[in-house]
Amino acid sequence: PEAADDATVQAIAQALRAGGKAALLLGGQALREPGLRAAARIAAHRGVKVFAEVFPTRLERGAGLPAVERIAYLAELAGVQLAGIEHLVLVDAKAPVSFFAYPGKKSYLVPDACTVHQLATPAQDAAASLEKLVQALGAAQAQPALQAPARPGRPRGKLTAEKVCKAVGHLLPENAIVIDEAITSGLMLAPFTAGAPRHDLITLTGGAIGQGLPNAVGAAIACPERPVLALIGDGTSMYTIQALWTMAREKLNVVSVIFNNASYSVLNVELERVGAEKVGVKALSQLDLTGPVIHFAQLAQGMGVHGVRTTTAEEFVRALEHALATPGPHLIEAVVPQSLSGLKRKLLPWLLRSLPSLPPAVARALKRKIAP
Repeated sequence: PEAADDATVQAIAQALRAGGKAALLLGGQALREPGLRAAARIAAHRGVKVFAEVFPTRLERGAGLPAVERIAYLAELAGVQLAGIEHLVLVDAKAPVSFFAYPGKKSYLVPDACTVHQLATPAQDAAASLEKLVQALGAAQAQPALQAPARPGRPRGKLTAEKVCKAVGHLLPENAIVIDEAITSGLMLAPFTAGAPRHDLITLTGGAIGQGLPNAVGAAIACPERPVLALIGDGTSMYTIQALWTMAREKLNVVSVIFNNASYSVLNVELERVGAEKVGVKALSQLDLTGPVIHFAQLAQGMGVHGVRTTTAEEFVRALEHALATPGPHLIEAVVPQSLSGLKRKLLPWLLRSLPSLPPAVARALKRKIAP
């Protein structure tokens, strides 16, 4: 594919030189190393922000690569990230919109005063387009900021979703493929794996959940020499649990981690946000996975996959160490409490509504706390 034409590149370069707060929004092919490095040089030279789309198809990340901040799933948090942006440059990405339609809230998340520029469409060469912009801005000699190597310590104590993510960051092998469909349980995955060895991250790319386990199958078949780690919510796993049988049949090197919090947790969060009122017991029961309780390790064993159930961080770390060191498919059931439950879930709507009225620095700090 061809790169962006000269007129487009020059017009965007002129907009970035004019001053004002600007950002690049990367998607698709722009999230591979060449595109990330070019974007990071532009950021170093002009002081622009670099964002990735909410759900990247494939994102190369880890130590030695430029770090990129993903646009938040929750529209209110995305609003904090994009606040004050005057020029938004799309590179193989679409302008951000909210995942659902919410009463009284805009679905189009670009600030009203912001001008949107399209540097490269999906049909164009994103990396080459970014390189042309680097040259136009005179940023070729700028030093891109690169992620330093760093791993979190070994987690201990009662198992939580955060400790699972910490263990993944502690043990993630070089050149791994990470499939993230952990939903609310994966909120801390990004910070705990940012400085891990280089890896690819594959995420949910649309509204239909259940793609995580099949994605792991595809990744393991396409790249048999690379370790594949799939982080999957319990509710979403049940859409395509038969993928475990395929893993066993094809002897695929996949480690599947199922976060068993016995709930469609994200839908409990969304229920109020989409305007549902006076939710009854029957409706709430549709988001509950305790009747009957699902035993994922046993399901895995029944389909020929080595499965183990863990309730402490120590058990989980030992299970992950064994799975990563032993060829073939493995499933680790992580029994964890909901990441957003009780008081946290009750406070979340109030916090989100309050963000526009808070000082920008406070709003950004709250965003980092809720979704790093």
